[in-house]
Amino acid sequence: MDEARARDVLSAAGLGRDAALLALGENAVFADGESVVKVGRAAPGLLDRARRELRVARWLEESDVPAVRAAEAEPRLVDGHPVTVWQRLPEAVRPAEPRDLAALLRLVHALPAPGFELPRRELLGGVERWLRLAGDTIDVEDADYLRERRDGFEAAASALTPRLAPGPIHGDALPRNVLVGADGPVLVDLETFSADLREHDLVVLALSRDRYGLPDEAYDGFVAEYGWDVREWEGCAVLRGARETASCAWVAQHAPGNPKALAEFRRRVASLRDGDTGVRWYPF
Repeated sequence: MDEARARDVLSAAGLGRDAALLALGENAVFADGESVVKVGRAAPGLLDRARRELRVARWLEESDVPAVRAAEAEPRLVDGHPVTVWQRLPEAVRPAEPRDLAALLRLVHALPAPGFELPRRELLGGVERWLRLAGDTIDVEDADYLRERRDGFEAAASALTPRLAPGPIHGDALPRNVLVGADGPVLVDLETFSADLREHDLVVLALSRDRYGLPDEAYDGFVAEYGWDVREWEGCAVLRGARETASCAWVAQHAPGNPKALAEFRRRVASLRDGDTGVRWYPF
């Protein structure tokens, strides 16, 4: 879905076609007056995911967890696209830091299961779709290699013994999904909320430290605020490997027509093949 298509959906929904584009990725996100509007892709299952995200927002509000609040209780379905409307948050007073994320994760991880079903965190569930979208832009050997890694890590993850009690998790626990306003940090982007190993949320920052250049002091601040370092857990390498596999496949879908994405994909796959955990990856 490109920006033009997303704006057509906005117009069909009776919303501001000239709204400011905030982000374009899995969703197109627009600022429309006092609201933020998310336009999802027209794909099977995404309407149900949008409904669940709104239920998660209501549950977090009832649980007094600082998080983005829904402006409409149900998604709209417009030309096959789920559209959700959210209360617009105030401007950030500073960039979010890992310790801000850790404080919010402690609140989420202390919650019992909600009164509705959350899915498992299917970290590797999108690998096949992303590789198919990449098509013949990527080498077939690289695609097959990632499929083999996916299968291996799926099996290994299913056999893990967690250190923390499983339960609700954010699912994409990165500082970019936190906004720090005048009243403190707020959790945003709730569509990956799941019920699974709490360690999933912690491995993300460990991987950011190892692959994406997160400074040691920032990671140490995250650990100190949360109260535990997931790297002490014997299953950390398994969840890290699964996330690396998914991250490679995710970049692959952008490779057709984008040489920078193709170069980054090749960098990542080569580092995995070589077993070189020190090769720097770059966000895309």
